[in-house]
Amino acid sequence: MQEIIKVTHLTKKFKEITAVNDISFSVEKGELFGFLGENGAGKTTTINMLCTLLKVTSGEAVIAGSRLGKEDNQIKRSIGVVYQDNCLDEILTVKQNLVSRGALYEGNRQKQMENLEKVCEILELKDLMNRRYGKLSGGQKRRCEIARALLHTPEILFLDEPTTGLDPASRQSVWESIHRLRKELGMTVFLTTHYMEEAAKANHIGIMQKGRLVQYGTPFELKEQFARDKLLLVPEAGKEEQLQRLLLERGIKSKRKDAGLRIYLSSTMEALPVLELVKECITGFEVIQGTMDDVFLNITRE
Repeated sequence: MQEIIKVTHLTKKFKEITAVNDISFSVEKGELFGFLGENGAGKTTTINMLCTLLKVTSGEAVIAGSRLGKEDNQIKRSIGVVYQDNCLDEILTVKQNLVSRGALYEGNRQKQMENLEKVCEILELKDLMNRRYGKLSGGQKRRCEIARALLHTPEILFLDEPTTGLDPASRQSVWESIHRLRKELGMTVFLTTHYMEEAAKANHIGIMQKGRLVQYGTPFELKEQFARDKLLLVPEAGKEEQLQRLLLERGIKSKRKDAGLRIYLSSTMEALPVLELVKECITGFEVIQGTMDDVFLNITRE
């Protein structure tokens, strides 16, 4: 796969504070890249450097073939950015907002309107164009903010916590738009989020902690390493002691959880011999797969 972002030993210091400490990673063209970390981990500082808004202390980055710090104007033409806070004008209509923003990127009126029509079709904004932006729902506003960032047809879209504060239906609507962008335009999406189920959709994930990139890999790789499946056994009335004894005899450790016993598994298939062993002592069971929440907590809590 072709690399569209290549970061090498990138560092940012604010006097005695090192906000980003010697990080290196790459993002493949057309992928969804998840960039995770607790508040203050250095995510936004990294994005601000990659978007040319902050000067790099040391290290380098190549973005869409342009070198950061030397070809910043080319980088700006290659990226679109949607920050957590909305920035469109509440009083103007959606069309007025987008036309005025589009004019900043494209001087040719016909080309500008063609770009606007294409973006609005993908993001399904045509029915909202004449509505005042301030009257829209949260999810509709976020789709308008994404449209604003796409008017110059960038190769990379940076999304900084795009669904924070949205209800589930609005979040789903925003994600449907993101999937369409990647499918129809082949766009690379660089995402930060605190919703781990969103991060699980990424092709690759980088996790920041205290300014350092502490883990990088696919969601599957990270789950394999940092999350464990759990088997919850519900004992039959009067047979809990027998159940515990059977487990102890086989050296299987368990913990009491609600109305049952919880066992940590090395793999999902490990549940089968345990169930065969205890099937006469239980009335039910549940296998709970490890999640990205487990991964994130296990990594950031060291």
